[in-house]
Amino acid sequence: MADMDRSGLPVDNPTKSYWLRDPSKILLGHRTTEDLPQSADVVIVGSGITGAFAAHCLKEIAPELNIMILEAREACSGATGRNGGHCQPAYYNCPPHIAAFEHQTYSYMKELVESLSIPCDWHVTTGVHGFYSLELFNTSKKVIEKIQKNHPDIGAHIAVVTEERELGSLRVSPAEGAVVQQNAGSLSPYKLVAFLLERLVEAGLNLQTNTPVTSLRSSPGTGWTVSTPRGDVSARHVLLATNAYTSHLLPQFADIIVPVKGQVSSLKPRSGLDIGHTFYFASDLEVRRDDYLIQTPNGELIYGGGRIRADGHGLGNWDDSTIDVEVAQYLRDELGGLMNLSIDLQKQDLQKQLEPTFEWAGIMGFSRDGWPWVGAVPESAGGGDGLWLCAAYTGGGMPNAALCAKAVASMMVGKGVDLPPEYILTEDRLATARTGETIAEADKRAAFMLDLSD
Repeated sequence: MADMDRSGLPVDNPTKSYWLRDPSKILLGHRTTEDLPQSADVVIVGSGITGAFAAHCLKEIAPELNIMILEAREACSGATGRNGGHCQPAYYNCPPHIAAFEHQTYSYMKELVESLSIPCDWHVTTGVHGFYSLELFNTSKKVIEKIQKNHPDIGAHIAVVTEERELGSLRVSPAEGAVVQQNAGSLSPYKLVAFLLERLVEAGLNLQTNTPVTSLRSSPGTGWTVSTPRGDVSARHVLLATNAYTSHLLPQFADIIVPVKGQVSSLKPRSGLDIGHTFYFASDLEVRRDDYLIQTPNGELIYGGGRIRADGHGLGNWDDSTIDVEVAQYLRDELGGLMNLSIDLQKQDLQKQLEPTFEWAGIMGFSRDGWPWVGAVPESAGGGDGLWLCAAYTGGGMPNAALCAKAVASMMVGKGVDLPPEYILTEDRLATARTGETIAEADKRAAFMLDLSD
């Protein structure tokens, strides 16, 4: 698929992810009302982390609003229920003010989980980023030194490791070096969102699952009409929390937000294993390894990556009903060459020790200029008064989406926002993005691995 093609709807038969193995009994097949209501104050399209947090924040700041969430499949069955299960601020591979925003998002989520005692397996640990390219590691060190000098509040969260014994203790002894950062959380993203949705439903939210939105049209004076196979809903405000599928409803975004298929496996060790951290593995552009790894409370390893081995690198693919066999094989075999697993077997025997329990796909929304799109959709892009968008995290949704959702909720009720200016949706930004390289061109030079330029 080319960058300009329009996304389809989420497919009916997605692969089953580890996080969705035991869905909420309240949310599964949930329709708050048997018939689809004809109107609401706010309609949110999408029930992942963005949609759930937007509804949560709207209820906090404007509890009188009648809010409806429409979900094409089951609740939280898209990218949020299919990701790698970790939340790490990008302290050294984005501008410092954006690193600070990601830190705020991480802290906001952590405080919310703790204050509401959300049972989502939230675990605070450190992030270990192993580098297998000396050139890339040296470049990273220079960037970190600059951050620590000019932005000590951000730099305080980062440490560079070069000593072989310490690399061994971090389990990345094959690496040229490592970066260790504070504030890395692992969690079940589905359990987090399911908790919020259950709480919202109890408080009066109308959730309609298995109700895909097929089109939108502006209704002068009254807002928007949202069409579904079950009927139409009119709403003063519509928020598209549609991520990779945005261009299905807004074709003008087909070259701005592109679906990209990623893949993850859950691997169950046959013997006891405690890895102790969350991990990110980075290599040179030729190998382009940008894998990530966490361990769940029951000991299973959640390992994602290998996209460069997928057909077309997964670009333009919104079908999460199948897995790429070559990527699945990579995820079964690769960990032994990246880290010390304390398993006394050769790499070719690793598959016997790490048994895949789930192998699944998920669809990310990649942004043409690399930043999320948050705010009012202008008429020139298919929008108008009352249509809002919050989407396109380019694989970095966990340390961004919650506060992006809070920001767009604030915009909807006319309140101020604290958001990086790069994230705000404007006509000028759309025009500028279209003059830059396409997502396919950026992927060719591995722009989405690490941008460590000054």
